[in-house]
Amino acid sequence: MLNSLPNILTVSRILAIPAICAAFYLPGAWSAWVPLALFALAGITDWFDGYLARKWGQMSDLGRFLDPVADKLLVAAVIIMLIAFERIDRITCLAAVVIMCREVTVTGLREFLAELRVKVPVSALAKWKTTVQLIALGILIVGDYGPAFLHIRLVGEIGLWVAAVLTLYTGWDYLQTGLRHMAADDRPPSKGAD
Repeated sequence: MLNSLPNILTVSRILAIPAICAAFYLPGAWSAWVPLALFALAGITDWFDGYLARKWGQMSDLGRFLDPVADKLLVAAVIIMLIAFERIDRITCLAAVVIMCREVTVTGLREFLAELRVKVPVSALAKWKTTVQLIALGILIVGDYGPAFLHIRLVGEIGLWVAAVLTLYTGWDYLQTGLRHMAADDRPPSKGAD
């Protein structure tokens, strides 16, 4: 199953999550810079696993499943840690909630559409959303441990709000696609799963 480097990189991103979370508990500035380094490494593997899978023709069903799951787990874990360690203001928690709700909704839509054998390609704007989101989260991990004159925390929070707006827009786009296919789906209703 994990016989390709892209899949191994994706799994390494999932395995990095506990280490990133644990690094928040390090003393002083280590609690910012170590999780940032691990998070940045995970972000790099995200780019490389997709690039290598396409370049080497090693795209697999496992990779298609694991890659978005790894991304969502990583983002959710970091958001939870940022909230737990009060590295984002209370009002910015709303942007984090928007991002997490969208991720759950899009995952459900993709699962539904996969049953209909409908592929929903990732839009260029969704890729930009992910980039802005990851950069903002990285900045927020550093937070108050960054240079004071750069207002790191404020920059990160603005980035998270920009990501939340892009999240709503791209999420709405996915939802419209899903609703079109739901309206066209004339299969008998099935019992829902939890």
